[in-house]
Amino acid sequence: MREDAENLDIRDVTANWVNAAVLARQIDERIKALADLSHTPLFFGRLDYLHAPGADRAEGAEGERFYIGRRHVHDADGDPMVIDWRAPVSQPFYRASKKDPMDIALRRRFGYIGGDLTAYEDEHLSDPAEAPTTSRLLQQEIERPRVGPMRDIVATIQPEQDEIVRSGLSGTVCVQGGPGTGKTAVGLHRVAYLLYAHRERLARTGTLVIGPNRSFLHYIEQVLPALGELEVRQATVDDLVAHVEVRGTDTASAAVVKGDARMAEVLRRAVRAQVTMPTEPVVVVRGSRRWRVPAHDLEEIVRELLERDMRYGAAREALPQRIAHAVLVQMERAGEAPDDRVQDAVARNSAVKAAVKAIWPPVDPARLVLRLLTDAGFLAAHADGILDADEQKEILWAKPVRSVKSAKWSPADAVLIDETTDLVQRTHSLGHVVLDEAQDLSPMQYRAVGRRCTTGSATVLGDLAQGTTPWATRSWQQALAHLGKSGAAVEELTAGFRVPTDVIAYASRLLPHIAPDLTPVASVRENPGFFQVRAVGAAAEVVAACAELLRNEGSTGLIAADARVPALAEALTAADLAYLGPGEETTRETRLTLVPASLAKGLEYDYVVLDEPQAVVDGEPDERTGLRRLYVALTRAVSGLIVTHAAPLPPQLGRPRPAGVDLGGAPAGRG
Repeated sequence: MREDAENLDIRDVTANWVNAAVLARQIDERIKALADLSHTPLFFGRLDYLHAPGADRAEGAEGERFYIGRRHVHDADGDPMVIDWRAPVSQPFYRASKKDPMDIALRRRFGYIGGDLTAYEDEHLSDPAEAPTTSRLLQQEIERPRVGPMRDIVATIQPEQDEIVRSGLSGTVCVQGGPGTGKTAVGLHRVAYLLYAHRERLARTGTLVIGPNRSFLHYIEQVLPALGELEVRQATVDDLVAHVEVRGTDTASAAVVKGDARMAEVLRRAVRAQVTMPTEPVVVVRGSRRWRVPAHDLEEIVRELLERDMRYGAAREALPQRIAHAVLVQMERAGEAPDDRVQDAVARNSAVKAAVKAIWPPVDPARLVLRLLTDAGFLAAHADGILDADEQKEILWAKPVRSVKSAKWSPADAVLIDETTDLVQRTHSLGHVVLDEAQDLSPMQYRAVGRRCTTGSATVLGDLAQGTTPWATRSWQQALAHLGKSGAAVEELTAGFRVPTDVIAYASRLLPHIAPDLTPVASVRENPGFFQVRAVGAAAEVVAACAELLRNEGSTGLIAADARVPALAEALTAADLAYLGPGEETTRETRLTLVPASLAKGLEYDYVVLDEPQAVVDGEPDERTGLRRLYVALTRAVSGLIVTHAAPLPPQLGRPRPAGVDLGGAPAGRG
């Protein structure tokens, strides 16, 4: 298939060089999508239907066999050899069961190592004599060691995940999922499914995946290309609102106020306040005639535009045409017959332009926000009845700023500028947006994302228990309302496939203190995992724990409070133990990553050493946020976790186990 695409001759099939360039680009993308992946097989499953799909199921009708893979593969004659996992005929591979076989006689799973077929496993779903069994190949695939970036899960998608993946494009879906439930993978695979089912529409409108930081985006960036999808843009919220250079930071209390949804009304008032009611008439001279639009008529036009609540910029563009129309009415009454060209000429008249500039001046969003943050009187006038005096004082800058360029904007300021920009000119809307780690967004950040999908839909992914910002959302209903998607369905994933049983059980001790209303994740893995809590006396013992875990296959992460990272980095260097930073791709030679707790969210490692839990809690502005940060750090391990501590453990974790006691699974080095 790739060679066919490479050998296409388009010299005589295009009308001009523009068409030729477009077609050549499309062919190039097709070739890239058909690239071989050495570690990925073309198919991972097989379905034997009792009857051909769509055919008459009369007795004696023949069944049909399909191989299921990551993408469609056909032979030289165009006949399908492998069916795309997203096709309707592939759905029973994920949904069929003994209770509902979905006309499947046999489901076969294939096992691979490095792209080589090593095993297969059959389920005779329509045979009542065969008892249901747990798939060993499925368990092995879930527990397979992780080296490098995140990979696709098309071979292991579970029924409850598949329902979300295949939900329609028209509706927004919010997925609440605890650690290891696969919510990120579900969101990415939903994008891949939507691109398959609605390719032409999304090709026009675009798709976007929003992650919490660059490290996270680097970790997930290969999932969609591995499925043949190359056109999905990835960004952080900060990327979306990058109208100014961010060089400053806010206190937590200031960031909370700036991120509050009430700021939207403050900004709206400030923008609309730029409009000044006219006090003088407009006199348009055309030839020997003078046409006069009185001030009271101008005021009526301005009030009508304000009442329509149009974007500021759109109303400003409409104002000269409205004034010109008033002039044309006078011309017609005087017996003239002006046409559209005359109206356009009047709208461009210098007197009309001067009036528009005085009545409805242009607004620079950054300058307006700068004035709000530096002019106490201006802020008070537009925040009256919205923000109290203390809140206004909290967000006012202490020192005057000379210009927009010299201002040290914070991330929250950039969001305010984005909101103001949208008040002036409508933000372009995409067809579908995936928002991951959504629980950490402020209401104003939700609004910024919502502007990017006003005419499209969204997939919102997150875990309320992992909210680690002072402004973290407390309910998905509130978050969806700020996003502009109040009617979205909220689905909850509670089956854990990534985090071992003993590890998730230990981390779940924190749930009553950080998210008492959430259902704890129940691990479905048969292997309980390797878990120890160790009292240590020095950083060298933490390094020794890392070296111990590196004797296992797969990746290892050393997660620590941000303030402790420099000291641990020195200890690793002194021990000649090579390590990477978050976002750097692990290799066979270097499998250890040193991770500040603030960047651990969304990442996963086969084995984790968590250094000093109390320091992780103390590193946050309040205990609730600190415990949530600790919950995140505790749930990054796929196969094993060692918790090391010199200080007492946080009391919310309960009484510590004796140091060095193995709480399940195989010892490090033999796992």
